[in-house]
Amino acid sequence: MLWLDVTHKYVEEVGTMNVFFVIGDEVITPSLDGSILPGGVRDCVMTLIQKMNLKLSERKISLAEIVEAHKSGKLKEVFGTGTAAVISPVGELASSQFHMKINDGVKGPIATRLFDEITAIQYGDQPDRFEWTHKFCDF
Repeated sequence: MLWLDVTHKYVEEVGTMNVFFVIGDEVITPSLDGSILPGGVRDCVMTLIQKMNLKLSERKISLAEIVEAHKSGKLKEVFGTGTAAVISPVGELASSQFHMKINDGVKGPIATRLFDEITAIQYGDQPDRFEWTHKFCDF
């Protein structure tokens, strides 16, 4: 479920997760304007996107902009971020006014790369150069 702000114009979250849109060569996530909770995985994703040298924008994004991007073929990926799912791709967005299939319903390359890198850091398969993980005990 895609959640909009009180004006029903701007996107806030997807399900219970922070949301990201890949439109053209830009990765967009809604800005934290009071009603959107900051997320730890959101922060990690934003850091990794910058390290991947991708254009990252943290701003208001309207549902109309997303619909137009889909119509023009520029909407490439949509994914949510959260503690339990890490990265969860969105395959479709639909309402009574539109039906958008996103990236043929499969996880896109940016979401895949982010998921792989974050989980590799979590499981110790890749060095944690950001100091995101902390060891609490030795077993």
